[in-house]
Parts: sequence; C-alpha cells; structure tokens
Amino acid sequence: MGDYTLIKALHLISVIAWMAGLLYLPRLYVYHAENSEELILNTTFKTMERRLMLYIMNPAMIASFFFGIWMIALAPELLEDGWMQAKVFLLVAMTGYHGALARWRRFFANDENSLTPKFYRLMNEIPTVLMILIVILAIVKPSMAI
Repeated sequence: MGDYTLIKALHLISVIAWMAGLLYLPRLYVYHAENSEELILNTTFKTMERRLMLYIMNPAMIASFFFGIWMIALAPELLEDGWMQAKVFLLVAMTGYHGALARWRRFFANDENSLTPKFYRLMNEIPTVLMILIVILAIVKPSMAI
C-alpha cells in the first residue's frame, strides 16, 4: 500500500497545481477583457496566460491523469463504485472546462476576444463547483448506484 499512497500524494499535488491554474486563468481573462485596448497590458496578459496554460496547467493536468490512472490500475475495483464513476464524469467536465479555457486563450492571443469580463467572472465559478463535488465524492465516498 506504500506505493499507492505515494502515487495518491503525487496525484493530489498535481490536482492542486491544476486547480490553481483553473481558478487563476479565468481571473486573468477578466482583467485582460477589461484592459485589452491597452497595448502593454494586452501583451503582458497574453504572456501570463500562455505561460500559465503551457507551463503549469497542461503539465499538472497530464500528471493528474497519469497518477489517477496509475491508482486505478493498482485498484481497478474502484471503477465499480458509483462515487468513482460520478467523479470520473465530473473529471470529464473539468477537462472540458480546461479545453474551453485554452480556446478562450487563443481568442485573446489573436486579439479576437468578444466575451465580456462578466462572462469570465461567471465561468470562474465552474471549477470551484466541480472541485467541491469531486472532493466530497473522493473523501466521503457515498454509496450510490449509477
């Protein structure tokens, strides 16, 4: 079980890094959308957004998947539990959200953003809700039939 707990720790570290990016990047989009006409700020935000996505979020997401799949490979019976199936479903939603953030980053990079700061403020709530649900499922492990 020692290997499993180490992998679980590495998974959790990866998830924390991924979540940090998922929570911070849409906040950058709010500020970017509010200041896109200012050349220096526009350029600065583009650099920050690109680096956050490429150097923190993408590697952290990949590591989260890697260690999560490794844990399931060591304990495949977890996939039979309803809470894990629900967690995987929410993970798919989180991954889709990550993809949406990447798409919106390209809008900013190409100076084609048409979405409002209010939109990005609203979108910033999605990872929080998903994180709360995923953590509750992972910790409480409620009995559920799916």
